[in-house]
Amino acid sequence: MNLKKNKSGFTLLEVIIVIIIVGVLASLALPRFFSTVEYSRATEAMQSIASARQSIERCYLMTSDYQDCTSFATIDIDDPGTSPNAHFTYAITSGGPNAYTLTATRNTLDGGNGGTIVLTFNGTTITRSGTGPFGAVQ
Repeated sequence: MNLKKNKSGFTLLEVIIVIIIVGVLASLALPRFFSTVEYSRATEAMQSIASARQSIERCYLMTSDYQDCTSFATIDIDDPGTSPNAHFTYAITSGGPNAYTLTATRNTLDGGNGGTIVLTFNGTTITRSGTGPFGAVQ
């Protein structure tokens, strides 16, 4: 009587090795993925700031005073931070009749770290600054 049986399948050691390899690959890929997601969200915030800046400039052409152009209602656009899936909150502050600052602050409620992107116009030049990972967004 021949009791030799053909066994097929994976051994426990082979399964453990595959799990370890998948874990190492995931630990290398996930941080890169999350930083790419944050970069794309910061780019989206920069686009929203650029759109608000254009509307502020149009408002200034009509009023000749940036102090009259410091709310989303007066510049006639929707606040991008009020959408249900917004990742930033936005603010417009006046720096006098010839200056303003636009600020986008990362929401911490959806996993963000609270970094900011700031666009400042001082009457002659526009400067961009930021805190957290958003300081590097161009």
